[in-house]
This record gives sequence, structure tokens and C-alpha cells, in this order.
Amino acid sequence: MSSFFSSALLLVLLFMTSLMAASALRFDRNVEFYWGGQFANVQSGKAVTMSLYNSGGCGFQSYDGFLFGRFDMRIKLVPGNSAGTVTTYYISSSGPYHDEVDMEFLGNVTGQPYILHTNIFSNGVGGREQQFSLWFDPTLKFHKYSFIWNRQLILLLVDNKAVRIFNNNEAIGVPFPNSQAMNVYSSIWCGDSWATEGGRIKTNWADAPFTASFRNLKANACKVSYGSTSCGSSTPLWQPVTLNDTIKKQLARAQNKHMIYNYCTDYARFPQGFPPECYRPQFYQ
Repeated sequence: MSSFFSSALLLVLLFMTSLMAASALRFDRNVEFYWGGQFANVQSGKAVTMSLYNSGGCGFQSYDGFLFGRFDMRIKLVPGNSAGTVTTYYISSSGPYHDEVDMEFLGNVTGQPYILHTNIFSNGVGGREQQFSLWFDPTLKFHKYSFIWNRQLILLLVDNKAVRIFNNNEAIGVPFPNSQAMNVYSSIWCGDSWATEGGRIKTNWADAPFTASFRNLKANACKVSYGSTSCGSSTPLWQPVTLNDTIKKQLARAQNKHMIYNYCTDYARFPQGFPPECYRPQFYQ
């Protein structure tokens, strides 16, 4: 191979490596433990464990805010009797009119399935809960949990399979997160007033500490800094996503086989009618 082509190939490889590295967030450089940092154990920057004690839990947030993109993290949840514990992974802006996209993992008594609790806030208004019973044991190994967020829609994925979609329905008056930068957050805390069987089963502190593990946090997204937006990747993930047959089948399977709560079917909660987005088809784009 000529020196010219060798040099060109090396430049391409270096460029690709810089793009991939730019999307990885290190736990020793790119996040701050804003709460309970004494209960975090950072491992070489690429992995961290966070623990919950009866004296408190732990949480981190990314230093940078992002506007549109894809966010991935691998998580191994609290094993054994995790009743009352809540492990979270979400993106959120700040302030009373904040935007937020949530994944919350609700612990349970040993042998019972974990519940994935999801919610979406727009301009400070949430109440768009959907819950799924996980179809695997999330405590045995790491699984990947992801958000895809653009102007068109929000997708939530588990192991690269879509489980929830939230479309941009601003045309019918439904607020959609499209202007506020969001940071990446994760935490572990006690929510035994509601998390396990509606709060019936409380946290057994004799089993503490409750420890969850996190690694491979990535944000392939547009970074917002000092009022300017920088999209440093060659893959425009913030642009429209094609809802192909595979994604549609994944969403249908998650909703038909694993969904245990949907705000759009809760008649007791909305006796006067559901929120307007509930009457729109999921795949109208």
C-alpha cells in the first residue's frame, strides 16, 4: 500500500475514532454526582456503581446539555429483594417548565419482574405514564437502554428494540420537547411510598446497600454550550427516523405483550376524555 493511501486511511480511522470518542461520556470527567457522591464508585471512568443506604441514595448528571440525538447506557439493576427502590435514567432540562423523558426501574420482591416506568414532560407537564413488565432478569447482566429524540418523535428502546413512541403533536396543541437542552441523569433512591405494588411493599433496609451498575454512557447528540449548538457527529440522529416495519413490530409487541399501564386507556383517570395525543395513530408520519 502506498504511503499516500496509508496516510489517508490513517486520517479516516483517526477521524472516525474521534467521532466515536466524542459520543462517550466518562463518569470521571463528563458527569457530576450532585447528590450522594459518597455512595458512588467510579471505575476507570467507563463504569460506575451507585448504592442506596437508609441514609440516602446517589445521583449524577452530565455537565453538558444536549438538543436532539441518541442517548445510550448499559445498566445492571439491583439484585435480590429490591422492593421500594427506584433506579432512574432520564434526560431533562431545568426549571418549572422543564422537558423530561424518563425511564424508572421499579424494584420488587425477589422473583417478581422489574417494572419499567416511563413518562414524558413537556413544558413542565407530565402525566403521560406507560409501564412495562421487563421480559428478562435485568439484574443478571447489563442491558442497553436508549432514547432517540428529534423534532419528529421520541423513541424509548430496550436492547435496541423500541418499546415506546411519543410523536410530535404540536399541530393539535400538544406540547413537545423541541427547544430546551436536556442533560443526562441517573440515580438510585427510595420510593417505597409508591414504587412496589403501589407502596404496599416497603424497602427492607436489612438488605441494604442496594447497588446498581452503569457503564458505556453515550450521547451522540447536539451539544449546547453558552447558547450555541454544536452537532459534532457525521450521523444526523436528530433528523427524522423512518418508522419501518421492524420498529412498528417492536412497538406492537411491547405494547401487546409487556405493557401493564397506559395513561391513554385509564378511563378512571380521564373520565372526560383522554389527552388529545391518545386519539392519534402512532404511525402517522
